[in-house]
Amino acid sequence: MADRFERFYTNLESPVRDAFSITPNDGSDLTTSSRAIYIGGSGDLKVTTVANTIVTFSSTIGGSILPIRVKKVFSTGTTATNLIGLI
Repeated sequence: MADRFERFYTNLESPVRDAFSITPNDGSDLTTSSRAIYIGGSGDLKVTTVANTIVTFSSTIGGSILPIRVKKVFSTGTTATNLIGLI
């Protein structure tokens, strides 16, 4: 299938181009930083942002998208499920 938008410049306001499953892990960073995270199941989300700030988003709602650039999602402190990184 042809991609009509393939030659357009991509920036942070553009639609995401790809996605990856996130398995929370206290020891490892993500293989790539996110532009946003889709929350499949409600709960808390503890992350390290690309600016190296550790923060917990409490009571996130399943089915929502958080426009946050993160490099790590912790297993300890994260109760949200079915997380998808958007890039």
